[in-house]
Amino acid sequence: MTSGVARRLLAESLGTAFLLAAVVGSGIAAQRLSPGDAGLQLLENAVATGAALVAIIATFRHVSGAHLNPLVTLVDRHLGNLSWREATSYCGAQVVGAIVGVAVANAMFELPPLQISAEVRDGAGLLAGEVVATLGLLLVVFGLARSGRTSATPFAVGAFITAAYFFTSSTGFANPAVTTARMLTDTFAGIAPASAPAFIAAEAVGAVIALVVVRSLWPGAAARAPEGIAPQEVAA
Repeated sequence: MTSGVARRLLAESLGTAFLLAAVVGSGIAAQRLSPGDAGLQLLENAVATGAALVAIIATFRHVSGAHLNPLVTLVDRHLGNLSWREATSYCGAQVVGAIVGVAVANAMFELPPLQISAEVRDGAGLLAGEVVATLGLLLVVFGLARSGRTSATPFAVGAFITAAYFFTSSTGFANPAVTTARMLTDTFAGIAPASAPAFIAAEAVGAVIALVVVRSLWPGAAARAPEGIAPQEVAA
């Protein structure tokens, strides 16, 4: 593995770890700070996650593109900016980072680092919410990339995810690495293992729709990696 590839994989892993630490840690803090007020807990969780996303993407985007999400990586692969080897490496780094982030968040609040969530999240409405959240997120990411406005990406993604906590029925997981890792915390942000496969399938549906829409709306756009890394830099 070249130093450039190792650097990008480390950035993806660290960035995703910090994202999950923010999602899970702020959820635990919200439960403790605002017991009995689910609406306020969700607001605290959403604001913390959105703010963390802005900082994380701004920090890592010029190293790896700050995908932080296997679906962003796979759509980017289908748009021609990554090889399959690079894409699978990115996805592995994201999942590992997500699990580490959950373990760190649990440990910070003196909980067992890895737990199995008992939070059942099912039903057609929630799955529809995941399709919508994933579709919207990927349109934001690739719409900005293919129109050459990647400097706005950290703020646009943070804003979209903050909003998605409230306007989608599922609270907008929109990320298979996030969904997988959230099985390992029995807290506000958790999802039961039995519920996760359907969530991930719904996210994949949203990603396929997003790929079609991106190609339709920006058919002549120059290929760019999501956060402004040129294809030749990604492949270096």
